[in-house]
Amino acid sequence: MTNNLIQSVVIVGGGTAGWLTAGIIAAEHQHKIKQGELQITLCESPSTPIIGVGEGTWPTMRATLKKIGVSETAFIRECDVAFKQGSKFLRWKDGSEKDFYYHPFSVPQGQSSINLAEHWLNTNDPMSFSTAFHPQEAICEASLAPKTITTAEYDAIVNYGYHLNAGRFAEFLRKHCLTNLHVDHILAEVTEITQQENGHIQSLITDRAGIITGDLFVDCTGFTAMLLGETLGVEKISISDILFTNCALATQIAYPYEDSPIASATLSSAQTAGWIWDIGLPTRRGVGHVFAKEYQSIDHATQQLINYIDETGGDSSHISIREIHFNSGYRKEFWKHNCVAVGLSAGFLEPLEASALVMVELSALMIAEQLPRTTSAIPIIAKRFNERFSYRWERAVDFLKLHYLLNQRNDSPFWQDNRQPSTTPLDLSERLLLWQNTSPQHYDFDRTGEIFHALSYQYVLYGMGFKTNLVFSTPAEIQKMAAELVMKNKMITRQLLDILPTQRKLLQKINLYGLSSI
Repeated sequence: MTNNLIQSVVIVGGGTAGWLTAGIIAAEHQHKIKQGELQITLCESPSTPIIGVGEGTWPTMRATLKKIGVSETAFIRECDVAFKQGSKFLRWKDGSEKDFYYHPFSVPQGQSSINLAEHWLNTNDPMSFSTAFHPQEAICEASLAPKTITTAEYDAIVNYGYHLNAGRFAEFLRKHCLTNLHVDHILAEVTEITQQENGHIQSLITDRAGIITGDLFVDCTGFTAMLLGETLGVEKISISDILFTNCALATQIAYPYEDSPIASATLSSAQTAGWIWDIGLPTRRGVGHVFAKEYQSIDHATQQLINYIDETGGDSSHISIREIHFNSGYRKEFWKHNCVAVGLSAGFLEPLEASALVMVELSALMIAEQLPRTTSAIPIIAKRFNERFSYRWERAVDFLKLHYLLNQRNDSPFWQDNRQPSTTPLDLSERLLLWQNTSPQHYDFDRTGEIFHALSYQYVLYGMGFKTNLVFSTPAEIQKMAAELVMKNKMITRQLLDILPTQRKLLQKINLYGLSSI
């Protein structure tokens, strides 16, 4: 292989994935860009619409936006942003009215030194696991914010990510990349992709910008995967036998009143053959029904979505519903030759737990940090990238399946079939066997870059009523420490319920005054 310098990165496709990737790579390599040693170019079609469903982020987005130089105040004002503090799952366990649990973003105090789950299991406390050790569930139930107006940008009193308008976010990132990060922008349709003799991508032939050459190409072309899939022939691994949903009906709902509460968590309400998401933004709610077409007709799923909207204070009489068909899965390779896929071109799992945007962040961060200096380094870095992201996608599949596997519902074949051992990945089955006698622990998830940690598994396991029968008793001193933490949490919860503003009040203040910069 000829050993040439990597001097040009071409990102194909815009949207959130394309512009976030451009921003992360450009921010990491600003010195090279300003010195003329590296060029970042984003080429996007002027006519391809943005999928725009992914409106939830993880707390990682705070560090990402800060890294690329974005003001949190500007981001909140321009992208119709609200704070997200986790997910609330309704009727996933048995379908009853009182059936709900939380997967909050915050880590309980003391979690790093003792296994709080084992104390909770030993005491048979009727209080939910997520409530016992952290105030976040109570904060979310009261629709409160995770900070106050005097908390600096990106700082938090309790951990948070965001709910946002995906279309506005992509446009916001585009303006930031072009104005502040020196990313070049080309609006053109790619009509042909040429390759070198060794299979590497050589250039893009466009309808209005001529030929675009590059050293490294990033495929952000969405489900079509124009570069990695169509040109380089990398196949997709289907996981439809594990995660059954394959269609989403998405719509937007106005609030009934100007001062209607804004939910502090993503609401995920189980239905006959899937679930409904409900995301609160300052100006509207984003609501959608994810379901499996093999178990439910689109007409029936639409009616369930309409019923949900009407039952939760919305007006379904004038809504426009968009159908999105998908097949959950991911590529056998994410980086082949001089092309790496990010976003929907790399893979897509149903939107439960909002893993789409965090996969974009993690991919772009690794590309930025490991950006090959020369073409001879590409195979080594590609191998690392593929190993890490194959592992991450596998673990994401495990975690999403866990939500379905533990259900006790008998109202439809969809939920019954999700309990079948044949639909469960082997690694997850083995871990569940271990967790019959011990709660999830750090060393169950000890690889660098784990996407879901032991605490997340604990929140879901014990929220869904999983039974762990501890073989050994917990030492008295550990039980005492944990009991003290429970009492301390009750005190902190009362304090925070008193001092934290509602989501809507804080967002109104941010729009008026802004947050203080760090």
